[in-house]
Amino acid sequence: MREDEVLPDAPGEGRAPQGEQARHVPVMLRRCLDMLAPALGGTSGEPPVVVDCTLGLGGHSEALLTAFPEARLVALDRDKEALRLSAERLAPFGERATLVHAVYDELPDVLDRLGLRAVQGVLFDLGVSSMQLDEADRGFAYAQDAPLDMRMDQSTGISAAEVLNTYPPGELVRILRAYGEEKQAKRIVSMVVREREKEPFENSARLVSLIRDALPQAAKRTGGNPAKRTFQALRIEVNGELSVLERAIPAAVGALAVGGRIAVLSYHSLEDRLVKQVFAAGAASTAPPGLPVVPERYQPRLKLLTRGAELPTEEEVAANRRAAPARLRGAQRIRPEEGGAA
Repeated sequence: MREDEVLPDAPGEGRAPQGEQARHVPVMLRRCLDMLAPALGGTSGEPPVVVDCTLGLGGHSEALLTAFPEARLVALDRDKEALRLSAERLAPFGERATLVHAVYDELPDVLDRLGLRAVQGVLFDLGVSSMQLDEADRGFAYAQDAPLDMRMDQSTGISAAEVLNTYPPGELVRILRAYGEEKQAKRIVSMVVREREKEPFENSARLVSLIRDALPQAAKRTGGNPAKRTFQALRIEVNGELSVLERAIPAAVGALAVGGRIAVLSYHSLEDRLVKQVFAAGAASTAPPGLPVVPERYQPRLKLLTRGAELPTEEEVAANRRAAPARLRGAQRIRPEEGGAA
């Protein structure tokens, strides 16, 4: 990381949230706070540290700082515009909030640079943020025409248009199947390849129209907008979301102090499955079979805080439609790594 990737602590004076921030409704907020509370409230000695790995517009972070007045926040985001807006929102909390321009798999490096050996809480709110969905020029939303960008950090990486226009057909089929679980991937890619030879793809409306034309009638009648799976797949590919998450969740578990808690909100089955696997592995004994007594070094490192994945309430979904696909899992660190810090 470069020196300028750690933003200054939020200044002491700030303005009330407005615009995107005022409209932003954090998903499953009360449940996330309750899940993290035993690790963040009522502590003695050093202030507890909580990491928001996906800052976005700062709704969860603001609630964490308000609910736990002794806590210090470290918040990460790869989107510089999100960091700018959240800095305004979190300004009243002064030096308690440190905002960092980083992808969440960089968490160990961020904590090392800040001199933090372990933290008491970690929160992930995965997927695309409300701000990114609502900004027309970002290309995340299939409901409005926009340039096919989809980069969460627009200063680096390739755009969704570049993926569509340059990837070999077989690679595009793989992406749509693996990341979008799109059963009609071959049909869609066949039309994409034919059309991109006539004119490169630039905007989302053309892609949405192509998808509608490519799908059989039966596929159009189920599962909402027929473009959503393709857009999800492109977004995941552009931002490397699953490969980043594969590194980030184990790193976050490793950063927890004993007694620390992690809460993860995911929005599609691929994310949720990965989180489930990491938590399940941490909550299982690693002892060889047949041992009459299991030594301490083989004991589970985690205790699961959810039975399966928790869902938002019907009331929350009615108030905030973007909460509908949310799945929440949590775990608590109950034992250090062998030879590691407590």
